[in-house]
Amino acid sequence: MKVNIISLLAIFFFTILSAQQKKTIGSVERLLPEINQFVTPGAEIEILAEGFGWSEGPVWVDRLNAVLFSDVPGNKVYQWEEKNGLSVFLDPSGHTGIAPRAKKGSLNAVNRDESGSNGLVLDQNGQLIICMHGDRRVARLTDWEKKGFNTIVGKYRGKYFNSPNDLVYAKNGDLYFTDPPYGLKNGDKDALKELAFNGVFKLTSSGEISLIIDNLTRPNGVAISNDQKTLYVAVSDPKDKRIMAYDITKDGVENSRVFFNDDSLEKQSRGNFDGIKIHPSGTIFATGPGGVLIITPEGKHLGTIKTEEKTANCAFDSNHKYLYMTTHMYLTRIKL
Repeated sequence: MKVNIISLLAIFFFTILSAQQKKTIGSVERLLPEINQFVTPGAEIEILAEGFGWSEGPVWVDRLNAVLFSDVPGNKVYQWEEKNGLSVFLDPSGHTGIAPRAKKGSLNAVNRDESGSNGLVLDQNGQLIICMHGDRRVARLTDWEKKGFNTIVGKYRGKYFNSPNDLVYAKNGDLYFTDPPYGLKNGDKDALKELAFNGVFKLTSSGEISLIIDNLTRPNGVAISNDQKTLYVAVSDPKDKRIMAYDITKDGVENSRVFFNDDSLEKQSRGNFDGIKIHPSGTIFATGPGGVLIITPEGKHLGTIKTEEKTANCAFDSNHKYLYMTTHMYLTRIKL
């Protein structure tokens, strides 16, 4: 009987300690009842890890049973999993020295750590594909143990990209990625910028690269609708916050239109439109002013997971049980 009492007391105190250690942030803004189909009433935003310069690009990896995400200024990819918590997965992650970069001490020098990786995605073979800011390329992780890379694409018509930012695969194997100048210290005015635009590109499974959008000031997050007919692109220009939509065609895109732009968000909430992920229902989870906005395919705003800090991107686990969010200096998640 004593053993049972001791066991019960141990479980009780462990539960109390776990509750004390659990850190949360923010709240959920419920604008329409339909949001309850996605985020249960009472769900909390958990802080899983902290201390990052700018967390970005989360992706769930079944083979690791973990989420991977970038710390862009730290030039690292981290791994977080339920049992063992946080560990470094890649170092360096996006700056290995193969592309022109400003030298320290020069007028064009980076005043922080070198730009590392940003967006991460898995290809159809389960290989990790990385947007490398510092190397100005999109690369593949060739060995999960030795952590080697090879370049998928590094130039367009002989010129280096600005700093590939986010990416998504279509079901046919085409890779779409955005290329704003965030990895260049002086942005559009940087002496190392070789392209006259900030583009959205398509790389076919056969290796053909094409520029499909060249008129957005700050193309950022990118996603494809479940029916493969619509390409969504977030514009993170603070002077022109919006999410664009395009019809996907064989040769690129057409029918450019604003999918979502709520001016009232800018007045009360921090952050710009950034990462986009599509739920199996077709509903859009878009990081933006206030946190993560939940938007129907028709553009109806159901509510916002309000993270308090600026949130760059988000990702579902494979069962869509949790939404993981890269929230400035934090990795956070909420149960769905």
